[in-house]
Amino acid sequence: MDWLRQIPIGQYVDGAGGWLRQLDPRLKLLWVLVFLLTPVLAGPLWRVALVLALLLITLVSGLPARLWWRSLLLVSVLGCAVGLLAMLLPTGDPGASMSLRSPAEIPGLTLTSPSWELIRLGPLQLGSLQLGPLVVDRRSAELGLNSATLIVTVVHSVNLMLLSTPSEELMWSLSWWLAPLAWLGVPIDRLSFQLLLALRFLPLVQEELQNLLRSLASRAVNLRQLGFKASFGLVLSVGERLLANILLRAEQGAEALLARGGTWLPADAFRPEQASKGALPSILNGVAAVGLVTVLVLRGRYGAL
Repeated sequence: MDWLRQIPIGQYVDGAGGWLRQLDPRLKLLWVLVFLLTPVLAGPLWRVALVLALLLITLVSGLPARLWWRSLLLVSVLGCAVGLLAMLLPTGDPGASMSLRSPAEIPGLTLTSPSWELIRLGPLQLGSLQLGPLVVDRRSAELGLNSATLIVTVVHSVNLMLLSTPSEELMWSLSWWLAPLAWLGVPIDRLSFQLLLALRFLPLVQEELQNLLRSLASRAVNLRQLGFKASFGLVLSVGERLLANILLRAEQGAEALLARGGTWLPADAFRPEQASKGALPSILNGVAAVGLVTVLVLRGRYGAL
């Protein structure tokens, strides 16, 4: 029952190995935004290329494989499942009424129909795939591919950043990028402190879920014997209890902070130390910055493919 503790999703793991830990947190935040925003309105080729690039970065990051392979496997299975559902489910509603007149008899009318070709490379052509009542055409195949790749890039890129970056450095990098908004009266320090608290509460959420699952296992609950209605009610009650426990933890944390006279510190207090910076981190930051600009240029030219 300790499988949640072995999947450190959204948790920072301290260590000295790995060049990904030595990158500037501001560059990490920009790279994560690239994986989050560039798939929007992009073609399938660009989405697949982002997934392959993210896997390559993960393999050569220098982080121990035990930190990311379970979460990567879980996210990949989830992405494939969602992609298959999006591919097999209908992608559009049929027409509500049929025309009494043939469209070919209407002058000046151009007929547009969805492409039923999955792959077409010169003379090579692969038509639609039909599995009984389920028909997979090019539109549904692209929808499934987009859904699967989006889940993998969004979840794994954020998880990889959180694994290799302390929450205090993320707080400082966010406040650094949002510093110009302070001139407009935006409370940057308050927002950064809320982000820090949210990152601190992620392990507590996993711990509460772990305790609830352990309580169900100790009572030998069998969902098959309960039936659908009772099982659905049990799932809702567990979710309600999880939300109540999380809110109780948040209230207890707030009361403890106020009892100790605590207040939020400015974001500059969490600035990463520059004493340990050497030649290697500077080279890594330069390569990351050049790679970031290159990816943005490639997105502008080949993102629609």
